[in-house]
Amino acid sequence: MPEKIIGFSKLSREEKIDWISSNFLNGTIEFKSILNKYLNDDNEIQSLHNSFSENSISNFYLPYSVSPNFLINNKNYCIPLVTEESSVVAALSNSSKFWYERGGFTSNLINNIKNGQIHFLFKGRKESLQKLIIENELGLIKSTDEITKRMRARGGGINKIILVDKSSELNDYFQLSVDFITGDSMGANFINSCLEKISKAFRELVLRSNNLQESEKEIEIIMSILSNYTPDSLVEASVECNIDELGTIDGLSSREFSSKFKKAFDIAQIDINRAVTHNKGIMNGVDAVLISTGNDFRAVEAGIHAYASSNGYYKSLSECSIIDNKFKISLKIPLSVGTVGGITDLHPMVKLSLQMLGNPNSSDLMKIICSVGLAQNFAAIKSLVSSGIQKGHMKMHLINLLIKNNASKSQIEKSKDYFKDKEINNQSVTKFLNLKD
Repeated sequence: MPEKIIGFSKLSREEKIDWISSNFLNGTIEFKSILNKYLNDDNEIQSLHNSFSENSISNFYLPYSVSPNFLINNKNYCIPLVTEESSVVAALSNSSKFWYERGGFTSNLINNIKNGQIHFLFKGRKESLQKLIIENELGLIKSTDEITKRMRARGGGINKIILVDKSSELNDYFQLSVDFITGDSMGANFINSCLEKISKAFRELVLRSNNLQESEKEIEIIMSILSNYTPDSLVEASVECNIDELGTIDGLSSREFSSKFKKAFDIAQIDINRAVTHNKGIMNGVDAVLISTGNDFRAVEAGIHAYASSNGYYKSLSECSIIDNKFKISLKIPLSVGTVGGITDLHPMVKLSLQMLGNPNSSDLMKIICSVGLAQNFAAIKSLVSSGIQKGHMKMHLINLLIKNNASKSQIEKSKDYFKDKEINNQSVTKFLNLKD
């Protein structure tokens, strides 16, 4: 077993690679060759990539794709997407084209407030602490003036501070809940810096208070941190048309299709097994845009799935309705995204993505992302209730299977006609490759 290494981060890139190779890969040369192939030839760009993470030894590439013809609020977009799943891009492009011809997507910002908490233990009278917070809320906010100056100039800053009593769930546990408006920045570092400043001011306020007994001043601050659950930073998107405008879809009449489609949505509202996969389909589109624009997809994923459980059980994020011959699907999700700050100011591909989208502010980017999530959702359910999900997925996966099996360029070209009316799987691909020309 390899021995524990001390000071790994201080080693050069070459030394890190040598250590990994000798200790975990039997000294294979192929490992080094692969890592070197994925380095950027431009030393300046590579240096920039290295700065994004600790212990960087190479780059990990994902395809950078686009989906054109996205009509959102009567504006045509070309959407940048980073995903390894080809069927996602194909499905999005098909869905956006479908709805472009039916008026496109409508998206609205509901709210854009983010939250953080100071978590602490307090063994005193809640009423006295509550009074202290209410009377000194503005002072606590002003303690962050130095940090919030630029954000306030852009219309952001701290909205309010309230006391939250959680002592019935955990002995002596309280929060200071702080609401923020962060403008076009996701604001994670900004929020955390403010919370830590407020935490210090709060402790000092408690210590000098004349309304608290000495024993009540022994508060224990556990931590100060933003929340990735942002139910007050909400955006919605929808598409609708007359049922007859849906047309015939994979042999289903518009009424047959809409009825079946609606039932699929109803199932996702009441069955957790289906709801999780239903929502994962939405996130296929959401994550692809988040990554391409340099946003924290892990934070968004956590917040969105928590939101799907906000009523006490996990359900579909999107809804479908058929009223007065109108077919409508809609999606409402919490999003915390930024178009300035962090990697958005540094990564050349992120800058390009935002430029491609017309350099949107954070609110407009939220609308774009929500629309893409809904488009992906429509595409997935459309396939499920008509031709089946595997037909389209495996068609896009065919090239991967062929490459995996060392197919020639000629075989790849011939496969397009061969598999037009045939099932695609490992066995059928192997059979095709064994055919004589």
